[in-house]
Amino acid sequence: MDPVTATATTSLASTDFSIFTLFLRADIVVKLVMLSLLVASIFSWALIFDKFKIFKKLFKETALVEDQFWSSRSASDFYKKTDSSSDNPLIVVFRAGMECAQDSKSKGQLTERTKRVMDVAIDKEIEKYEKNLSFLATVGSVAPFIGLFGTVWGIMNSFQSIAISRNTSLAIVAPGIAEALFATALGLLAAIPAVVAYNKFSSDSRKYTQKLENFTQSFLTII
Repeated sequence: MDPVTATATTSLASTDFSIFTLFLRADIVVKLVMLSLLVASIFSWALIFDKFKIFKKLFKETALVEDQFWSSRSASDFYKKTDSSSDNPLIVVFRAGMECAQDSKSKGQLTERTKRVMDVAIDKEIEKYEKNLSFLATVGSVAPFIGLFGTVWGIMNSFQSIAISRNTSLAIVAPGIAEALFATALGLLAAIPAVVAYNKFSSDSRKYTQKLENFTQSFLTII
Protein backbone atom coordinates (compact mmCIF):
# COMPACT_ATOMS: atom_id res chain seq x y z
CA MET A 1 0.00 0.00 0.00
CA ASP A 2 1.46 3.35 -1.02
CA PRO A 3 1.88 6.12 1.59
CA VAL A 4 -0.95 8.29 0.18
CA THR A 5 -3.45 5.44 0.26
CA ALA A 6 -2.30 4.42 3.72
CA THR A 7 -2.72 7.96 5.02
CA ALA A 8 -6.20 8.25 3.49
CA THR A 9 -7.23 4.89 4.96
CA THR A 10 -5.97 5.88 8.40
CA SER A 11 -7.78 9.24 8.21
CA LEU A 12 -11.02 7.56 7.08
CA ALA A 13 -10.82 5.00 9.86
CA SER A 14 -10.43 7.72 12.46
CA THR A 15 -13.42 9.69 11.15
CA ASP A 16 -16.53 9.49 13.34
CA PHE A 17 -19.58 8.40 11.35
CA SER A 18 -22.06 8.30 14.24
CA ILE A 19 -25.52 9.73 13.60
CA PHE A 20 -25.02 12.62 16.02
CA THR A 21 -21.66 13.53 14.47
CA LEU A 22 -23.09 13.37 10.95
CA PHE A 23 -25.78 15.83 12.02
CA LEU A 24 -23.32 18.23 13.66
CA ARG A 25 -20.99 18.22 10.65
CA ALA A 26 -23.81 18.81 8.17
CA ASP A 27 -24.45 22.11 6.42
CA ILE A 28 -27.17 24.36 7.91
CA VAL A 29 -29.53 23.53 5.04
CA VAL A 30 -29.00 19.80 5.50
CA LYS A 31 -29.51 20.24 9.26
CA LEU A 32 -32.85 21.94 8.65
CA VAL A 33 -33.85 19.10 6.33
CA MET A 34 -32.90 16.51 8.93
CA LEU A 35 -34.74 18.32 11.72
CA SER A 36 -37.89 18.76 9.62
CA LEU A 37 -37.88 15.06 8.73
CA LEU A 38 -37.29 14.08 12.35
CA VAL A 39 -40.19 16.25 13.53
CA ALA A 40 -42.44 14.86 10.78
CA SER A 41 -41.49 11.33 11.78
CA ILE A 42 -42.28 11.98 15.46
CA PHE A 43 -45.67 13.48 14.64
CA SER A 44 -46.40 10.61 12.26
CA TRP A 45 -45.70 7.99 14.91
CA ALA A 46 -47.80 9.87 17.46
CA LEU A 47 -50.67 10.00 14.96
CA ILE A 48 -50.20 6.33 14.09
CA PHE A 49 -50.54 5.21 17.72
CA ASP A 50 -53.52 7.53 18.21
CA LYS A 51 -55.39 6.28 15.13
CA PHE A 52 -54.60 2.67 15.99
CA LYS A 53 -56.28 3.09 19.39
CA ILE A 54 -59.21 4.99 17.87
CA PHE A 55 -60.06 2.39 15.23
CA LYS A 56 -59.54 -0.50 17.64
CA LYS A 57 -61.97 1.15 20.06
CA LEU A 58 -64.47 1.95 17.28
CA PHE A 59 -64.69 -1.60 15.94
CA LYS A 60 -64.86 -3.13 19.41
CA GLU A 61 -67.55 -0.79 20.78
CA THR A 62 -69.58 -0.82 17.57
CA ALA A 63 -69.75 -4.61 17.59
CA LEU A 64 -71.23 -4.45 21.10
CA VAL A 65 -73.68 -1.72 20.08
CA GLU A 66 -74.88 -3.77 17.10
CA ASP A 67 -75.45 -6.79 19.34
CA GLN A 68 -77.45 -4.66 21.77
CA PHE A 69 -79.50 -3.17 18.92
CA TRP A 70 -80.48 -6.49 17.40
CA SER A 71 -81.22 -8.01 20.80
CA SER A 72 -83.56 -5.13 21.76
CA ARG A 73 -87.32 -5.55 21.49
CA SER A 74 -87.66 -2.52 19.23
CA ALA A 75 -85.76 0.47 17.87
CA SER A 76 -87.58 2.71 20.35
CA ASP A 77 -86.55 0.50 23.23
CA PHE A 78 -82.91 0.62 22.15
CA TYR A 79 -83.16 4.39 21.67
CA LYS A 80 -84.13 4.81 25.32
CA LYS A 81 -81.04 2.86 26.37
CA THR A 82 -78.62 5.01 24.38
CA ASP A 83 -76.91 8.11 25.72
CA SER A 84 -77.24 11.37 23.82
CA SER A 85 -73.68 12.28 24.82
CA SER A 86 -72.20 9.07 23.39
CA ASP A 87 -69.31 9.54 20.97
CA ASN A 88 -69.79 6.18 19.26
CA PRO A 89 -70.54 6.89 15.57
CA LEU A 90 -73.12 4.10 15.28
CA ILE A 91 -75.11 5.46 18.23
CA VAL A 92 -74.83 9.01 16.89
CA VAL A 93 -76.12 7.93 13.46
CA PHE A 94 -78.88 5.78 14.99
CA ARG A 95 -80.10 8.58 17.26
CA ALA A 96 -80.09 11.04 14.35
CA GLY A 97 -82.25 8.69 12.29
CA MET A 98 -84.54 7.80 15.17
CA GLU A 99 -85.14 11.43 16.12
CA CYS A 100 -85.93 12.28 12.51
CA ALA A 101 -88.41 9.42 12.33
CA GLN A 102 -90.08 10.42 15.61
CA ASP A 103 -90.27 14.13 14.74
CA SER A 104 -91.80 13.54 11.33
CA LYS A 105 -95.46 14.57 11.45
CA SER A 106 -96.17 13.14 8.03
CA LYS A 107 -95.20 9.60 7.08
CA GLY A 108 -94.84 10.59 3.45
CA GLN A 109 -91.25 10.27 2.26
CA LEU A 110 -90.22 9.29 5.79
CA THR A 111 -87.56 6.91 4.53
CA GLU A 112 -85.98 9.48 2.23
CA ARG A 113 -85.81 12.16 4.92
CA THR A 114 -84.42 9.79 7.50
CA LYS A 115 -81.81 8.52 5.07
CA ARG A 116 -80.65 12.05 4.31
CA VAL A 117 -80.34 12.85 8.02
CA MET A 118 -78.39 9.66 8.71
CA ASP A 119 -76.12 10.23 5.71
CA VAL A 120 -75.29 13.70 7.03
CA ALA A 121 -74.54 12.19 10.44
CA ILE A 122 -72.27 9.59 8.81
CA ASP A 123 -70.37 12.28 6.92
CA LYS A 124 -69.77 14.20 10.15
CA GLU A 125 -68.50 11.07 11.90
CA ILE A 126 -66.21 10.25 8.97
CA GLU A 127 -64.59 13.67 9.36
CA LYS A 128 -63.85 12.86 13.00
CA TYR A 129 -62.15 9.49 12.63
CA GLU A 130 -60.39 10.44 9.39
CA LYS A 131 -59.02 13.66 10.88
CA ASN A 132 -55.29 14.20 10.21
CA LEU A 133 -55.02 11.14 7.94
CA SER A 134 -54.00 13.53 5.18
CA PHE A 135 -50.92 14.38 7.24
CA LEU A 136 -49.71 10.78 6.93
CA ALA A 137 -50.33 10.88 3.18
CA THR A 138 -48.40 14.14 2.89
CA VAL A 139 -45.43 12.83 4.87
CA GLY A 140 -45.42 9.62 2.86
CA SER A 141 -45.30 11.43 -0.46
CA VAL A 142 -43.15 14.47 0.40
CA ALA A 143 -40.58 13.16 2.91
CA PRO A 144 -38.48 11.20 0.35
CA PHE A 145 -38.17 14.29 -1.85
CA ILE A 146 -37.18 16.46 1.10
CA GLY A 147 -34.54 13.88 2.01
CA LEU A 148 -33.38 13.78 -1.60
CA PHE A 149 -33.06 17.56 -1.58
CA GLY A 150 -30.84 17.31 1.50
CA THR A 151 -28.76 14.64 -0.22
CA VAL A 152 -28.28 16.69 -3.38
CA TRP A 153 -27.33 19.75 -1.32
CA GLY A 154 -24.87 17.74 0.75
CA ILE A 155 -23.21 16.20 -2.32
CA MET A 156 -22.88 19.66 -3.87
CA ASN A 157 -21.05 20.79 -0.73
CA SER A 158 -18.81 17.72 -0.96
CA PHE A 159 -17.87 18.58 -4.52
CA GLN A 160 -17.09 22.12 -3.44
CA SER A 161 -14.82 20.76 -0.69
CA ILE A 162 -13.05 18.59 -3.28
CA ALA A 163 -12.57 21.58 -5.58
CA ILE A 164 -11.22 23.76 -2.76
CA SER A 165 -8.86 21.16 -1.32
CA ARG A 166 -7.89 19.74 -4.72
CA ASN A 167 -7.94 16.35 -3.06
CA THR A 168 -10.13 13.49 -4.28
CA SER A 169 -9.16 11.02 -1.58
CA LEU A 170 -11.87 9.00 0.13
CA ALA A 171 -11.10 10.68 3.44
CA ILE A 172 -12.21 14.02 1.98
CA VAL A 173 -15.24 12.75 0.05
CA ALA A 174 -16.69 10.14 2.42
CA PRO A 175 -17.86 12.34 5.34
CA GLY A 176 -19.78 14.74 3.09
CA ILE A 177 -21.42 11.92 1.16
CA ALA A 178 -22.31 10.13 4.41
CA GLU A 179 -24.03 13.29 5.69
CA ALA A 180 -25.89 13.67 2.40
CA LEU A 181 -27.08 10.06 2.34
CA PHE A 182 -28.18 10.33 5.96
CA ALA A 183 -30.77 12.91 4.86
CA THR A 184 -32.19 10.43 2.35
CA ALA A 185 -32.28 7.73 5.03
CA LEU A 186 -34.27 10.04 7.33
CA GLY A 187 -36.67 10.81 4.49
CA LEU A 188 -37.35 7.12 3.93
CA LEU A 189 -37.56 6.52 7.68
CA ALA A 190 -40.34 9.10 7.89
CA ALA A 191 -42.12 8.14 4.67
CA ILE A 192 -42.33 4.34 4.84
CA PRO A 193 -44.25 4.05 8.17
CA ALA A 194 -46.49 6.95 7.14
CA VAL A 195 -47.45 5.28 3.84
CA VAL A 196 -48.06 1.90 5.46
CA ALA A 197 -50.14 3.46 8.25
CA TYR A 198 -52.13 5.64 5.83
CA ASN A 199 -53.07 2.63 3.70
CA LYS A 200 -54.09 0.64 6.78
CA PHE A 201 -56.16 3.40 8.36
CA SER A 202 -57.78 4.27 5.02
CA SER A 203 -58.81 0.63 4.73
CA ASP A 204 -60.14 0.65 8.31
CA SER A 205 -62.04 3.85 7.57
CA ARG A 206 -63.68 2.35 4.49
CA LYS A 207 -64.66 -0.78 6.41
CA TYR A 208 -66.13 1.21 9.26
CA THR A 209 -67.96 3.59 6.94
CA GLN A 210 -69.44 0.57 5.14
CA LYS A 211 -70.54 -0.77 8.50
CA LEU A 212 -72.37 2.50 9.23
CA GLU A 213 -73.99 2.50 5.81
CA ASN A 214 -75.12 -1.12 6.20
CA PHE A 215 -76.62 -0.29 9.57
CA THR A 216 -78.43 2.67 8.03
CA GLN A 217 -79.99 0.45 5.38
CA SER A 218 -81.07 -2.06 8.00
CA PHE A 219 -82.58 0.68 10.15
CA LEU A 220 -84.48 2.15 7.20
CA THR A 221 -85.88 -1.26 6.41
CA ILE A 222 -87.13 -1.59 9.99
CA ILE A 223 -88.93 1.77 10.06
